[in-house]
Amino acid sequence: MERWRTIIEPFRIHSVEPIRLTTRAERERALEAAGWNLFGLHADDVLIDLLTDSGTGAMSRDQWAAIQHGDESYAGSPSFYAFRDAVQALFPFGHVIPTHQGRAAERILFSALGGPGKVIPNNTHFDTTRANVEFTGAEAVDLVIPEGRVPSLVHPFKGNMDVNALEALIRERGPANVPVVFVTVTNNSGGGQPVSLENLRAVREVCDRHGLPLFLDACRFAENAWFIRTREPGYATRPIPEIVREMAALADGMTMSAKKDGLANIGGWLALNDDALAERCRNLLILTEGFPTYGGLAGRDLEAIAQGLREVVDEDYLRYRIRSTAYLGEALDAAGVPVVRPIGGHAVYLDARALLPQIAPLEYPGQALAVALYLEGGIRGVEIGTVMFGRHPDGSESAAPMDLVRLAIPRRTYTQSHIDYVIEVVRHVATLAPKLRGLRIVAQPPQLRHFTARFEPL
Repeated sequence: MERWRTIIEPFRIHSVEPIRLTTRAERERALEAAGWNLFGLHADDVLIDLLTDSGTGAMSRDQWAAIQHGDESYAGSPSFYAFRDAVQALFPFGHVIPTHQGRAAERILFSALGGPGKVIPNNTHFDTTRANVEFTGAEAVDLVIPEGRVPSLVHPFKGNMDVNALEALIRERGPANVPVVFVTVTNNSGGGQPVSLENLRAVREVCDRHGLPLFLDACRFAENAWFIRTREPGYATRPIPEIVREMAALADGMTMSAKKDGLANIGGWLALNDDALAERCRNLLILTEGFPTYGGLAGRDLEAIAQGLREVVDEDYLRYRIRSTAYLGEALDAAGVPVVRPIGGHAVYLDARALLPQIAPLEYPGQALAVALYLEGGIRGVEIGTVMFGRHPDGSESAAPMDLVRLAIPRRTYTQSHIDYVIEVVRHVATLAPKLRGLRIVAQPPQLRHFTARFEPL
């Protein structure tokens, strides 16, 4: 199959759902009603929904069949043990604690480890991760390598952590004030860029030197493993599950949203080796999520995740997944649209700051570009920039390192013709770029403002 240029989906379509076609006038009215915030749109007013790849994928025939095995016992459900065994087959941590999604695992872990005066480094925190750290009074610090902050620069592992900066931070703040070191794979906020095993080993060495635990935010672990296989010397023939286990062996625990590389519509987990910390986390889990053998999930969800974890490490699936994302990114790059390079695993990131130099960062070029994509073609993406990351806990605001628009591709959901349509719309919007103007915020909450803020065009 390698010699053919056409990307074919390694599946057949078993059932379909309709897409409602809309006019530009209808979309303009929808935007006004939503306060020019794409999170506020009705989903049936969206033609191609690339807002997120989280929980929006299509489950397989075998996952739907697994749902019928769901046992809804409150405690000790057989579905929990199927789920636990599937997780530990890839991530052999001693404790696996299910949660209703990844941010619940983050909330529990940072509630146990965070607090005022603490600092938690990461290659790059994503939105809810940062918010859960800061909610405890701790400080979230991003330490991605310098190459990871330059959208146009090509580097095989732009998600890597800056190990020297990590060492300096620990020495400056003191190991006692660094309760955990995190590495996000792949690095979502930085363009879906992977982290190498070489870098993980170097981070592990720093953690060992200072007696600190290392955790993975592993939402897209399978995509990261594929990039290791195709880009890191010595891994070209290694099976994907082996690469995943090698990643896990370098860590003391993980948080996970099963809505990404779990191929499920809901769910997540916290996994770790520390017995005492696991007990504290289970007690927090019971307060808000549920008993430790269901953690806020139905038994049928646990079964769907277990099956999804077997499917996501399939090489045919991963080859299709990474190649189809690259198809979109490479087409836009060839058309002169500035994108984060190399293309990430789950999404294509448009460089709004480069495309719209006339819009100042505090006038939100990423939001302006995302709005234009919806207005012109009904495509919903998401701003990853100053709206999402520009506001600080004290209420001040500054420009984020980059202003991007993420076009996240749901797993096994859209066909190549849908992506061809996206390419046409983005190219059209790029021709309108000199005419686009920024926005201002007219209402916003104190945290995670990008979800609910309301805007108006300048």
